[in-house]
Amino acid sequence: MAKRLLNMTSSELTHLTKSGVLEAIAGSEGRVLASECIGITQPLLTDVTNAEFAAAMGADILLLNMFDVQQPVIQALPHVEPAEVIREVKRLTGRLIGINLEPVEDRIAAENDDTIWKMSKGRYATVENARRAVEMGVDLIVLTGNPGNGVSNQAITDSLRSISAAVGTRVVLVAGKMHASGVVGEGGEHIITPEDVTAFVDAGADMVLMPAPGTVPGITTEYIRQLVSHAHSLGKLTITSIGTSQEGADTDTIRRLALECKMTGTDIHHIGDSGYVGMALPENIMAYSVAIRGIRHTYHRMALSIRR
Repeated sequence: MAKRLLNMTSSELTHLTKSGVLEAIAGSEGRVLASECIGITQPLLTDVTNAEFAAAMGADILLLNMFDVQQPVIQALPHVEPAEVIREVKRLTGRLIGINLEPVEDRIAAENDDTIWKMSKGRYATVENARRAVEMGVDLIVLTGNPGNGVSNQAITDSLRSISAAVGTRVVLVAGKMHASGVVGEGGEHIITPEDVTAFVDAGADMVLMPAPGTVPGITTEYIRQLVSHAHSLGKLTITSIGTSQEGADTDTIRRLALECKMTGTDIHHIGDSGYVGMALPENIMAYSVAIRGIRHTYHRMALSIRR
């Protein structure tokens, strides 16, 4: 039996193959925590990257949002060549690293140009950017959309199909949305449907991402439970995601969301990057971890040296 991800050392985590990542996550039985981080904003601890901070609070996977593979920037990261940025984050944190890529239409990107979520060339969900990400050492590529960027499920499916054909054997591919992403008609239960899950899987997804129950109006535990069961029946893993700034709520709310996600049967628990801006409130990362796996595994992940 493959070793569970929640028990792995840094040297084991950062040298996993794609199949090894999937097996280690599945073997952890819903006790894997992914923390989303933004590297281009001022870090919460000024001279410590948000990725390091999130890892220190117990995250197993670090998902870099708004990461530009053509002009990579992680504030507070020691200077390295652009091609080595991901590997340097891995070296400092000892964690699996994922990035978001977005299949955004140029027209919509222009409309959103004056917001924090404005697009840059290296964030588009293209084959070229996916190949760059793989060469940089990324473990997961998540095809999704940031607020207001107008990413539809059809656009995710189309980009996923081409990216899967190009790099699908080398990297874990995740598809889905945690909110409507500015698409009229894809709110509530229409953010993701059973038909979308099937389409993502057919296009090459290894994991399907969906909103955590209680984070989006109309998204209930039972509804997400059905989607998780459907994805599992197709042989794929799932990620439930807090992407509605509730990562900045009180710890009691976080615990409740965590347990609702646990009841859906999800494989990975995702907590977003907007506690303030840049990462979840650090106490909420730890609270989420404790809720889904207790203090023993939480402290083990926090205390385990990255030199092991």
